[in-house]
Amino acid sequence: MKTKLTHPVFKIVSQCADEMNVMAYVIGGWVRDLHLNRPCKDIDIVAIGPENEERKIGIELANAVAKKLGNKFHVNIYKSFGTAQIVFEDYDIEFVGARKESYRSESRNPIVENGTLEDDQNRRDFTINALAIALNSNNYGELLDPFDGIKDMHSKVIRTPLNPDITYSDDPLRMMRAIRFATQLDYTIEEKSLISIEKNKERIKIISKERISDELNKIILAKTPSIGFKLLFETGLLHIIFPEMVALYGVEIRNGKSHKDNFYHTLEVLDNICKTTDDLWLRWAAILHDIAKPPTKRFEPEHGWTFHGHEDKGSRMVPKIFEQLKLPLNEKMKYVQKLVLLHLRPIVLAKNDITDSAVRRLLFEAGDDIDDLMKLCEADITSKNEYKVQKYMKNFELVRHKLKEVEEKDNIRNWQPPISGEDIMKTFNIPAGKEVGIIKNAIREAILDGVIKNNHSEATVFMIAEGIKLGLKST
Repeated sequence: MKTKLTHPVFKIVSQCADEMNVMAYVIGGWVRDLHLNRPCKDIDIVAIGPENEERKIGIELANAVAKKLGNKFHVNIYKSFGTAQIVFEDYDIEFVGARKESYRSESRNPIVENGTLEDDQNRRDFTINALAIALNSNNYGELLDPFDGIKDMHSKVIRTPLNPDITYSDDPLRMMRAIRFATQLDYTIEEKSLISIEKNKERIKIISKERISDELNKIILAKTPSIGFKLLFETGLLHIIFPEMVALYGVEIRNGKSHKDNFYHTLEVLDNICKTTDDLWLRWAAILHDIAKPPTKRFEPEHGWTFHGHEDKGSRMVPKIFEQLKLPLNEKMKYVQKLVLLHLRPIVLAKNDITDSAVRRLLFEAGDDIDDLMKLCEADITSKNEYKVQKYMKNFELVRHKLKEVEEKDNIRNWQPPISGEDIMKTFNIPAGKEVGIIKNAIREAILDGVIKNNHSEATVFMIAEGIKLGLKST
């Protein structure tokens, strides 16, 4: 079976491989995505040369290709891995000699030896990633598919080339990758392989949290992330890597009263928000919005199950979860924390008469993230009662309208105080101290309550009045 290769780099690799008398193949993800009509910017080239020289043959081929491309193309060489890399037209092209691998039980880092193309394909994680296309002139474009990867694509199946117990035990990250590919491609994992993941799940503990979170984020960025989270849950991997989320699972019944399963509710919210945003951190906010429901769950005979304060406790749980998963402890974490803290506020507004004061306070606290907060709240409506859903969505439209109206009138979003601490100190000829803080807070509250308008003149009059209450004299 011949494959049409249109990217110009392949002809150059072909010429260089022929001149060097080595065999070259493009292999792995790029070949897979070519057959799936998916874009891919990573090209892996495997080179096979004279016996015992594979460790350096990939580097030599990369140097030859770079020379033919022109002096402006730099070769990044990684001698310890026997690999080399060239960036060409936004493509990341990696060259390596064919190799075979063996593993120790305590590490996912392989012992690498020279190998054949067959050895190189055997070490691949899945059949759909073991496809190779020949690049030499005598067999240019010929597809090599020893494990029926094309057939598995047609059947939409994730399957390992060799015994899955060996594949997953050797490199446990492949268990996460299997679930990630199943989620991204909407494939099923072969039953034998799925059983093997459950059997080998404890091996995931030797993988770094950074690598696990990288795969988890790719699952979250898929079109329907719930596919992956259900597989992670069913195989037991989620219990190891993210136990706080597993704690959401289950329904408790007392006195005939039950609460919803917050694990599956969270997955619904996540899938819902994926329809309106590709933002990873807004999707994380959807995952974590109810994360504190298990520790705040209480049964009250008069009201049934309650989760009072779960938004506050949830926001305080966010930094620890981010730290455990090695996610960034920067403004991204603070953004997620803010949305978790505020996620009930628009819902409360939607249930009650909307006052300008309540809207001002929400705008003040949410700032530029108000639109994302509204997306999260709308995604949080997962009732099976269509009448309730329509009612909530209609009320949210009223909230959105009111937010726009108040913002245009009062300019509260990303609020900057019309009176600074320095203004207060100059007006009353006082040093920095508690009086300055008291007056600043009083001005803010007066603006948010609608007592005064958000402008310098009204705030100045109010400031002087507040100063007099404190026994201060204006200069």
